[in-house]
Amino acid sequence: MNGVLLSILALPLLAALALWALPSSTGDRIAALYGSVISGLVLAGSVVLWVGYLRRPRGAGTLEAGVIDSDSADRGEVPGRLQSWAETDLTWIPALDVRFHLAVDAISLPLILLSALLVFLCCLYSLRITPRIGRTRSLIALLLVIETGVIGTFAAADLVLFFLFFEVVLIPMWLIIDVWGDHHDRAGRRRAATTFVLMTVLGSAVMLVGFLLVYRQAGTFDLELLGQDPVTGGHGAALAAAILIALGLAVKMPLWPLHIWLPDAHAKAPTVGSVLLAGVLLKLGSYGLVRILLPVLPDATVTIAPYLAGFSTVAIVAGSLACLAQTDVKRLIAYSSVGHMGFIGLGIATLSPEGVAGALFANIAHGLITGLLFFLAGAIKDRHDTSELRAIGRALYARLPRISVLLTFACLASLGLPGLAGFWGEMLALMGAFRPADGLPRTTYLVLMVIAGLGTVLTAAYFLRLVRNLCQGDPAEYPATAFAVDLSRIELVAWAPLVVLTVVLGLCPWLLLDHWTLL
Repeated sequence: MNGVLLSILALPLLAALALWALPSSTGDRIAALYGSVISGLVLAGSVVLWVGYLRRPRGAGTLEAGVIDSDSADRGEVPGRLQSWAETDLTWIPALDVRFHLAVDAISLPLILLSALLVFLCCLYSLRITPRIGRTRSLIALLLVIETGVIGTFAAADLVLFFLFFEVVLIPMWLIIDVWGDHHDRAGRRRAATTFVLMTVLGSAVMLVGFLLVYRQAGTFDLELLGQDPVTGGHGAALAAAILIALGLAVKMPLWPLHIWLPDAHAKAPTVGSVLLAGVLLKLGSYGLVRILLPVLPDATVTIAPYLAGFSTVAIVAGSLACLAQTDVKRLIAYSSVGHMGFIGLGIATLSPEGVAGALFANIAHGLITGLLFFLAGAIKDRHDTSELRAIGRALYARLPRISVLLTFACLASLGLPGLAGFWGEMLALMGAFRPADGLPRTTYLVLMVIAGLGTVLTAAYFLRLVRNLCQGDPAEYPATAFAVDLSRIELVAWAPLVVLTVVLGLCPWLLLDHWTLL
């Protein structure tokens, strides 16, 4: 299986280079179909990895989740500890003890599948929606480079390798926002792209300093070895490393108040950029918290966990209140991501089996649902040439009935309606806050649980308000626009997997939760 992992990692990058090597006229003509084929092969390879994982010998590659303390760290009962599958471990930079170490397990495989699916759907979507400025060849090539970066990040079992793949996605996404972003606001999209890259590079630099502190204490960058022999102690260098790593990853998630780059980046990005930014790139931060912070620095994590929980809860409420004030569909969905990532941060900060499992599940659910929301927002913007609610008008049910039904479905899923995927992550995160890990102040977490619960009410309020203001109303007051197509075949094919998976995971959450052993 290590050959499959290496193949799906290298294929998008090599395919991007080959696409750039073609003449621009030929490349632009075949780019979307070419990208769909390549990303489809990567998706097929990811499915093969998942099937191989399901057929693995019993006990291999299973997440063991438990209370974070020194004794549990010695037993291996730590959320995020790497249980290697499809492993490749090669000497790379011997002088720095850096290895080309790749492996996947129950945490990383669902995220790799999610990434491969969303890139494939973005390429399919590009068969119909082409950039106004053209240059489709470069856009598809950058999407494939991002795919290599995110898969490499989720598969990296070495801190330096994690950092390098983590950085690969920055420049392509910066270019996507800057070059193919909102054509009405050239200065705004450049400002959004620059803020995005500066904030994330700063976060990455802070995170790298934390990695160096870990190396100084442990003498290795290898995550598998660090999981077996973590850096103990809740003060001094271990605490400094935990704070720096948490800050760097919090910028990427992003958590309040480090979220300031996100709304503009989403609002100005093209549709495929927004889908990947919300559905994949935000997950790099939350994945890093589970993969690195919890197993490598268990004692220091206990020290900072209440603060992480507090900032996450503020993100839930602040994101929801910001959504209530938005008049732009894409900005509203962007701020909703701040709130949803707050639930993921709260679940991780509980350090409990339920909380961590809820965060992992919410990662996948958010990628599916918010990816669908941005696809729908993009479709509405394409037909009205704006994402401003007042300019779009009301009574969308009468003008775009199928798109309106899908938008209502996605809003209900995002607000956490039982029976859909958005419900389980939030519920388990709240359960984790009700029973946090030993050593954490339960009274504090109970207060945070109540506040986060109020956040779910606010989430329902702004999504239902969006549906009422955008979809409902008297059609006679808003003359129908003669749209040639309500829902095109390409859009139906591209969005159907997200709808189906949202329902399937909502009704059968055990499909993922059974692979995260709750001790």
